[in-house]
Formats: sequence, C-alpha cells, structure tokens
Amino acid sequence: MSAGGAFGGNRGVRPVPPEKGVFPLDHLNECDLEKKGYLACLKSTGFQSEKCRQFSKRYLECRMERNLMAKQDMSELGFRNLDEVDTAPDKNGKLETLPNEADEKKIAS
Repeated sequence: MSAGGAFGGNRGVRPVPPEKGVFPLDHLNECDLEKKGYLACLKSTGFQSEKCRQFSKRYLECRMERNLMAKQDMSELGFRNLDEVDTAPDKNGKLETLPNEADEKKIAS
C-alpha cells in the first residue's frame, strides 16, 4: 500500500486556493447574452481569443455590475483603454454585435 491517501493523494498537503478567490456562478443567466456573444465570436474566429477581446470585456463588466465577481479595474484584467481593444470583423467586414444590440439597431431604424 502506498503512503498517500486512499486515492493516491498526499495527506497533509493543504490545497492552495485560486489567486482571485471564489466567485458565484451565474445561476440566473444574468450575463447570458454576453457569454453567448463571446462564445459565438470564438467559434467564428476559429477560437482566436485575441480577436474577441471586446466580447470578453463586456462579459467581465456584466459580471462585475451584477456582483458575480469582485469589481476590478479592467487594466488589471489585461485590458487597456477601449480604443486599443481589438475588434473582430465578421465575414462581410462589419463588426460583430451581440444579439440584443442587433435588435436595438433594427428597432431604432
């Protein structure tokens, strides 16, 4: 029998918590549109996350606004000012928008 725990773990070694701590899951889907926009962008760009930074930023801002994560300056999360965030054009060369933004533009027209 090994000197580790019942499942091979090392007893006596304490787990290290994540650097940013624990944050609540979005059980009420409060940031679902932002999440879906980001995932759609990833899929359309072949999972090149750098091309979807504006969607990632919107998702994180949504989580902070709804207290689903600690409020933090976006520069601490790897974002500089808004003008420097890369945008990902769609197949027609237009910027992609979230589904609700497209609906708002149609209504305004």
